[in-house]
Amino acid sequence: MALRPETARWFELMLARDELAAALQCLAASGEVELQAHSDLSAAALLPALRASVDEYRRLAQRYAQFWPQASSSTPQGAREPEQIPTAALKQLQSWAADADPVIDQLQKVARERAELQLVEELSSEPDRELPDLQLFAQSGPVLASRAYLLESAPKDLAVPASVLAQYIRRGQRIYILAAGPAEQIAAFDSALSAHKARQLTLPPGLPADRAAAHDFIVARIDEIAAQRRDLDSRLNELQQRYGLRGALADLSFIEWLVQNVSQLALTEHFAWITGWTSDFAGDRVEAALNRAHLHYLLRFPGAPQGLIRPVLLHNPRWAQPFELFSRLLGMPGASEADPSGLLAFVAPLMFGFMFADVGQGAVLIIAGVALHRRFPATALLIPGGFAAAAFGFLFGSVFASEQYLPALWLRPLERPLALLGVSLALGACVILLGLVLDAVQHVWAGLAMQWWATRAGLVLCYLGLICTPLVTRALWALPVGLGWYLIGSAVRGPRAGRLIGLATAAGEAVETLFQLAINTVSFVRVGAFALAHAGLGSAVAGIAATMGSRPAAWLVLAAGNALIIAIEGLVVGIQTTRLILFEFFVRFLQGSGRAFHPLATAASAAEPHPSSRTLS
Repeated sequence: MALRPETARWFELMLARDELAAALQCLAASGEVELQAHSDLSAAALLPALRASVDEYRRLAQRYAQFWPQASSSTPQGAREPEQIPTAALKQLQSWAADADPVIDQLQKVARERAELQLVEELSSEPDRELPDLQLFAQSGPVLASRAYLLESAPKDLAVPASVLAQYIRRGQRIYILAAGPAEQIAAFDSALSAHKARQLTLPPGLPADRAAAHDFIVARIDEIAAQRRDLDSRLNELQQRYGLRGALADLSFIEWLVQNVSQLALTEHFAWITGWTSDFAGDRVEAALNRAHLHYLLRFPGAPQGLIRPVLLHNPRWAQPFELFSRLLGMPGASEADPSGLLAFVAPLMFGFMFADVGQGAVLIIAGVALHRRFPATALLIPGGFAAAAFGFLFGSVFASEQYLPALWLRPLERPLALLGVSLALGACVILLGLVLDAVQHVWAGLAMQWWATRAGLVLCYLGLICTPLVTRALWALPVGLGWYLIGSAVRGPRAGRLIGLATAAGEAVETLFQLAINTVSFVRVGAFALAHAGLGSAVAGIAATMGSRPAAWLVLAAGNALIIAIEGLVVGIQTTRLILFEFFVRFLQGSGRAFHPLATAASAAEPHPSSRTLS
């Protein structure tokens, strides 16, 4: 666990322009690089041209993506300049589209016909209904008209014209309507049904009059369509192979990634210059990635150019990483700021468990954290919080809001509330002292150790005197000594001109700081107060359960009460823990002035294939 964050290392990579695409892919795959341009060499003419190619690629995708295969690879093959990659790939794609259009049109046509036939098959297979002669029904006209409709649910307030004969056939939730009548009234019926989102069915020509024969006719036609689709799929696959569609899609997918993730490039006519930051401090992993692609390059790690903000890297063990969430709420710790994540792995669960002490409820939180943390990473905090809650549950003798089954290894909160509040105050004083120590450490890192010793050390002495006075009254002498220390140090290190005004200003700042420290310490009384509230609520639940006349009713009350405590009070205690960390602990040292390291994202894989055989099934 590293208390001080590290800053990324600046790198510069020079290589041939035709190897730029492969180099970017290698750097992204390493996960060790954040690009940041720093050059007078411009690529202003390149990226707009690539964006135009991406726009054309996306336009084609709207029409053809469901008929494209899986891209073969997201890495362009061979040494080519970036602008050459989409030009050749788009030409392949457009040539394929010209030859594939008739096949796709036929596939879509037979898909629509098959969908209609499946619905008519469902209608004709209705065993308990006498159906009209579907052949005559489909051939009515010109004075009379007929319709077959499909509704996904029963219509409400549907008015059938007086001269229209309508037959309703229910299949599950669906409603089929067969209607025949004068053409003008059927047209009015069409309008009425369109308001109910009805679908008109097209009966196939040549449909036999007999229902069984009609059903066999439809099934045979569906089989013909399946054979026709297999032939069309084969022709489409042949065209994909002829035009090398998989490789073309991989190239265009890479260019789309490049436009989205690489906003600036430094290029000359023959060379490319890639610059930025890396988390690979030795450079071994970046070099290995470039060597695996057999690239020709020059890689060096000079000092970072002036004026650039170094990205910050946090190095925490896996068990402390979920607690990085707290510091990121204020921003990334700067290079000369302490990363408190490892310390919070102990402090935050300690405060949470103190306020939410119960063995059974803590076990529930552990189970919830284990079950949910992969899908919702923030819920990983429930695991250490649950363990701390269970540990304090043993200390307080509480399991699922009941104090009957476990002895209190320390105390019962409702029996000794003052002791509980006193311990919470002591806990707060320790947390605030930890923040003051981290502030001192940060001054040392920033080369301001003498300034801290001359001024802030006096305020720390004052605070120690204030918190120790209830135990040792003579500790109160530390207050004037520390205050004098701070004032003298401020006067000595301040400018000689206006020293009296500076001394008055320092006195005001000292009083304000000590007042804030006192308020921050008193704020930790809420830890004990919430522990008492949790114990009181648990006692109330257990008391109500005890008044139930039957054991099942008592268990039901206990289950409902514990669920309510876990859901509501668990959330409130979590919010209070976060508040104490942010506004009582972090305020002493953390400013969040750093910039997070954002590695170059890997190229997005090609869109999932949508073969026509699957899409049109």
